[in-house]
Amino acid sequence: MADAKDFVAAVDSNAKRSPRRIVFVTRRTSAQVKAETEEQVQTFPEVLFRAAVAIMTLSTVLVWIALMFNAPLEGLADPSHTPNPAKAPWYFLGLQEMLHYFPPVVAGVLVPGLVVMALVVIPYFKVNIEADGFFLKDRERRLRVVYLVSVVLSIFLGWFHVIVALVPTLIMAALMLVASQSSPRSSSAFRCYLATRPLSYWIMTWFLFELVVLTAVGTFFRGPGWSWIWPWQGS
Repeated sequence: MADAKDFVAAVDSNAKRSPRRIVFVTRRTSAQVKAETEEQVQTFPEVLFRAAVAIMTLSTVLVWIALMFNAPLEGLADPSHTPNPAKAPWYFLGLQEMLHYFPPVVAGVLVPGLVVMALVVIPYFKVNIEADGFFLKDRERRLRVVYLVSVVLSIFLGWFHVIVALVPTLIMAALMLVASQSSPRSSSAFRCYLATRPLSYWIMTWFLFELVVLTAVGTFFRGPGWSWIWPWQGS
């Protein structure tokens, strides 16, 4: 074979056979790489199949519920009679519950904007791109960050008496402490699962936990004047 520094012009259609040459492909010759046929493995779109089954199951359940139960609709709107409390749709009740504690700008703009920005940006951090457990590397430094964030957030929520948001935050902080003391080789399957969760998992779980709790409180535990009631007391 010619030296790597020597280039020879020739007519050839196999670039694999002449990897170190300048090849001129003529009009009557097609450029191609002749490769051996490799073994093929049959694959099945398992994730897509699971998603299709979940969609069909959910659709069937929703249709069954719609046929068996009447929607809890109220009467026609009456401008002279405002319901007390005037509740937003269920998907906005979390924000309405926050408005009970914070000013409108904070509860309606600042907090949701910061949460959405965090959910978009944090997954691109290096710790998430590596797809490793959050506490598997540099555990002491990351644990100090968790302590700091948990304490600051707890003081902030306690200052405004947002107990319904403080409790989920403390629960998530406790689970993260358990994860920091766990290993992927732990005998407990639960501790092993927590040890392998990345930062994006903890942020998203905390966000969903808070959303579910705030929505549930606004739906079942708020009565006239947005006062606290128990579900069996009615509104």
